[in-house]
Amino acid sequence: MVALQQNWTHKMALQIITADQRMAEKKGHKIVVCGASGVGKTTLARTLNAATTLFMDLEAGDAAIEGHPIDVVRPRTWAECRDLACFLGGANPSLAEDQPYSQSHYDYVSSINGDVSEVWSKYDTLFVDSITVAGRLCFQWCLQQPEVRSDRSGKLDTRAAYGLHGREMMSWLTHIQHIRSKNVIFVGILDEITDEYGRKQYSLQIEGSKTGRELPGIVDEVITMSVLTGDHGQYRAFVCQPLNEWGYPAKDRSGRLDTLEEPHLGRLIEKMSAGSNKSDKELTFVDPTTQTSSEGEA
Repeated sequence: MVALQQNWTHKMALQIITADQRMAEKKGHKIVVCGASGVGKTTLARTLNAATTLFMDLEAGDAAIEGHPIDVVRPRTWAECRDLACFLGGANPSLAEDQPYSQSHYDYVSSINGDVSEVWSKYDTLFVDSITVAGRLCFQWCLQQPEVRSDRSGKLDTRAAYGLHGREMMSWLTHIQHIRSKNVIFVGILDEITDEYGRKQYSLQIEGSKTGRELPGIVDEVITMSVLTGDHGQYRAFVCQPLNEWGYPAKDRSGRLDTLEEPHLGRLIEKMSAGSNKSDKELTFVDPTTQTSSEGEA
């Protein structure tokens, strides 16, 4: 029997982070805010501290923050989006040197933009407007790559293009999601679809299906901003819990949000950050054998 030998060249001590250390760490929240076009998603940037928020303007439409003293960065291409994510998120040590978000990629963008600590340290929040447009920029880039062309005919392979798009988008989003100490807020358009049985279904407006399907799994919060009707007329609100009467997509990993919250991101983040951990009473378990049946019998 031949013993397998591995050339271990890396040197890394696996550090165990104690509970006290982990709870003392500065934590950022990763939030997706979705809603119909024109509901006021971009305007939410005004509810954040302007001095500590960086606004990523992908839509070239910052009229909603006109007059608001907030810093803005305007990537125009997918390559610039990747460079910005690498610059802010740092290098991923698990990647090969020729891959995006690797150490060599980080060294390259740092040589152009300077010391990231000087640029990034003043900000607590990155506001990305919007993930819908980011998906479009990514898809335009994908269509120009040789790997989405047929080897024989040279024609576009649409399936390969969407596959590359899904991988690119998830790599970008995951890299940004790993910026642990900063809040990252993605806004996107929510599409409403009515099926043949008259049932409403909702999905993020983004190229392909992979990103919209997998994004909720990597962020902490999924919030739908909607116009609802109450006793005193219509009002805007955040829908934050998955079990809601409107069927809107929502997720609350913090466990501190109500079904409806005020559409104010600053106060929402304060509420999610309140306290050191979840209380035991929030973890409730029900024995299904003791519950009533659908007919109301025990």
